[in-house]
Amino acid sequence: MITMNTDYTDAMLTVPLGDGQVVLTNKVTDPSDNTVTLYFKNDQLISIDQAHHKATATRTIIITPPRNLESKKIALYVNELATAAKIKLESSMTARLTDDQRKPIKEYWAEVEPLLLLLGIKVTGNKKKSFKAQHRFKATIAKVPFYTDFSRAKATIYWQKRNEMRIESGAKMLAEAPLNSDGTLGFDARFAKQIREEHADAFDPKTFITTKDIVLKSVNEVGLFLYFGGTNSWLAFKGPDGRTIHDWTVLKS
Repeated sequence: MITMNTDYTDAMLTVPLGDGQVVLTNKVTDPSDNTVTLYFKNDQLISIDQAHHKATATRTIIITPPRNLESKKIALYVNELATAAKIKLESSMTARLTDDQRKPIKEYWAEVEPLLLLLGIKVTGNKKKSFKAQHRFKATIAKVPFYTDFSRAKATIYWQKRNEMRIESGAKMLAEAPLNSDGTLGFDARFAKQIREEHADAFDPKTFITTKDIVLKSVNEVGLFLYFGGTNSWLAFKGPDGRTIHDWTVLKS
């Protein structure tokens, strides 16, 4: 149960939530670090953290999460909700959360969503859910090498534990992130840069070749690190028999 004190000034409603807050405004603001910015055209979500066409948006929700949660992961969760509801966004994200990352975000969103509904906003609309492929780690796959040469990046990876994807030393990374049409970095590229900064000691910044093994949490993080995402990385890595890592690990319905 959250006690809310609201502040309404200059067409802006601010609602504190714990040590964060939610702001609703009819002004279209630029995204900022450590917040999640949702852009709407009337009641329809059209973009997350990317203000491509300011003239299109009619209002903005700015979520400042509590200190123990990363805004980028909340943005990814909202993107997942929109994708499941088949809502076409102007923003582009291909990164995905792991199950462990999703759990605290889902709990936080359960606090935020009733507030948004109270304000007359339903982020995911009323469209039907689609079903996303589920993948499962098996011990027998831990020693199987998977290769990629997507978008001029080359690497060998191993899914060695449930939440561990290892990139072998000597991998070739894409040097420059692709830009949006307006010359800005997209969400995937910004998230990828953060991952690269966390592993800056593991690759040569001149050649963009890794100098030691790197362990990440998911196939999607691997794709972001190597080539800034932009594709379904489950289909970008192939095993010795030519089958993708998706084919090796997907749960059959």
